[in-house]
Amino acid sequence: MRVLILDQYSDRGGGQRMLLESLCAIRERGWNALVALPGKGSMFEEVAALGFRTSHIDCGPYSSGKKSAADAIRFALELPALAGQIADLTDRFAPDLLYINGPRVLPGAFLARRQTPVLFHAHTALPSVAQRWLSGIVLREMNAEVVAVSNSVAECWRRFARVSVVYNGVTGPFCAPRPRPEGPPRVGCIGRISPEKGQREFLRVAARILETIPDARFLVYGAALFGDTTAEQYEKEIRAAAESMPVEFPGWVHDVYEAFANLDLLLVPSVWQEPNALVILEAFAAGVPVIAFRTGGIPEFLDQVCDTTEEMAQLAVDVLRDPAYHGRLARAGSEAWQRNFHPSRYRQQIAEAMLAAIKASR
Repeated sequence: MRVLILDQYSDRGGGQRMLLESLCAIRERGWNALVALPGKGSMFEEVAALGFRTSHIDCGPYSSGKKSAADAIRFALELPALAGQIADLTDRFAPDLLYINGPRVLPGAFLARRQTPVLFHAHTALPSVAQRWLSGIVLREMNAEVVAVSNSVAECWRRFARVSVVYNGVTGPFCAPRPRPEGPPRVGCIGRISPEKGQREFLRVAARILETIPDARFLVYGAALFGDTTAEQYEKEIRAAAESMPVEFPGWVHDVYEAFANLDLLLVPSVWQEPNALVILEAFAAGVPVIAFRTGGIPEFLDQVCDTTEEMAQLAVDVLRDPAYHGRLARAGSEAWQRNFHPSRYRQQIAEAMLAAIKASR
């Protein structure tokens, strides 16, 4: 089988990490794939390292978050060229399946006017009603199949297309977990530093935990996206707010399990609708208990969810002060990873979704 894959980014994010796992599934079955990407990001090298060819397409970059009018105009002007590039790739590669890994390339794929079966991998529920309806109508017209990363994301697309849910999978630690440091409990937050990820809320929770566990220590792993001025200013504000608290900022880590080796508890205080937070699944694999806000798809696979910073702080105190409770959560997470979020399960299900998309089209 031949799969033409289109992505809207070439820098590594959650959706691109799952694309790499999808490529592993394709390789395991002896299928062939061509991956078309914009920009000059690291995904070109990572795809090549898996043994697949890449091609360049023109799609952005555009500003992060809410798009400006200038972005919309530029997207409309660039769309015919993108459609021509997709049509050319389809004619030359002759794929059995078109695998679309981002909504920005959907209109170009539609305008390319090819009859190739389509599988759209939905990593999020688009916040803009206009974008959601435009993408949904395109999916309907292409008779596409949709794979969503959670039921909360699936609901966004069910009015437009047939949708199945395939939860993300993550690779676990490459070596046996190391003993965590002795001494005061260490509570962490891991991810891109930006308002929607909730580092400000993390500091509020930390302040409440300190009222009961004064020797607790806190770590904020991550950094603002380079060039995102809003996020960079937000990081400065977070660092200033934490100056009088026992909070460390280790920065970005390439191996997230090195960070987990230093933590007794992970907090995920995201204030946006997290579709399927990979860091929670990684915490499961590392055997680190997790507490998160009740947003997006998180309650589908995590029981320890809260609605307020007060609730999160109280639950964190309960976990940190009760070794038996802490151990039960750690074991339950590890078992959930093995059963539901291991990469072997993901690869099997995404490969089945690709075959189902071709069968449904026929």
